[in-house]
Amino acid sequence: MRRREFITLLGGAATAPSIIWPFAARAQQPATPVIGFLNGRAPGEDPHLLAAWRGGLKEAGYVEGQNVAIEYRFAENHYDRLPGLAADLVRRQVAVIAANGLAAQTAKAVTATIPIVFVAGFNPVEVGLITSLGHPGGNITGVTILDVGLGPKRLELLHELVPTAPMMAALVNPTDPTRAETILSELQTAAHTLGLQLHVLHASTDRDFDTVFTSLAQLHAGGLVIGGEPFFNSRSEQLGALTSRHAVPAVYQLREFAAAGGLMSYGGSLTDAYRLVGVYTGRILKGEKPGDLPVQQATKVELIINIKTAKALGLSVPLPLLGRADEVIE
Repeated sequence: MRRREFITLLGGAATAPSIIWPFAARAQQPATPVIGFLNGRAPGEDPHLLAAWRGGLKEAGYVEGQNVAIEYRFAENHYDRLPGLAADLVRRQVAVIAANGLAAQTAKAVTATIPIVFVAGFNPVEVGLITSLGHPGGNITGVTILDVGLGPKRLELLHELVPTAPMMAALVNPTDPTRAETILSELQTAAHTLGLQLHVLHASTDRDFDTVFTSLAQLHAGGLVIGGEPFFNSRSEQLGALTSRHAVPAVYQLREFAAAGGLMSYGGSLTDAYRLVGVYTGRILKGEKPGDLPVQQATKVELIINIKTAKALGLSVPLPLLGRADEVIE
């Protein structure tokens, strides 16, 4: 009996690892990291930006559904929803939050520990998002594009095309007050330098656009500068078509605006900015600290002129301006 018991025990010991080791191996595998994607837009808007962000993640070695999971939270252009959405991501203890503009500011107000990677069209130092571009500090870093600071240049370009107009209009989103104040401050200064009056218009929903274009007709404004802003970004094509339909010389930051019938676009590449945010998100997942990653500045800007729209508006585009254009849509 003792010999048989010994043999049985020995045989059991030999086979036990084949049962125990797989469970041990699974227990030792790290859990799949979860990223929180916080955005002021609505799902399905600007899919190319989301694709660019995922592309950046892939460059860093992460593919959704394979080695990383993503929790998406969209405010659907209702910015008052952002605090609740950000708090939900914090409760879920995501590994890092990728956010745009105002969403990034909201995320920072909600958590001081979870890393945040932002894409912003404003100066993140001026609004208190970071301490400096080179050393952002804390739990946040990201990518900034030349956007808000380009407002004066957009006004100047519009003035070149409509040099006799004494008044221009500016469109901003009042639900994004920090950005709106910065845009208007810089535009007012530029308008004064150019000897122009500047009338301010507001829109934060699709319904507001009808009021905006009715006001433009009543004001007899010579042109419209649309302030760079996430809601307006998501309506670039719609705004381009509206300015064409209402025969309003207008300038905005994205090429989609000019391609849809807007007169001009002048701005940086959001697509490349989102890609860079994806890369930074992946690097943080690998262990790098956001406060040690310098904020990247996407400095490339493009001037697109829709010459077909200019002709329809009865505007003659000066040859020097055409020469400066990166693309002319005919």
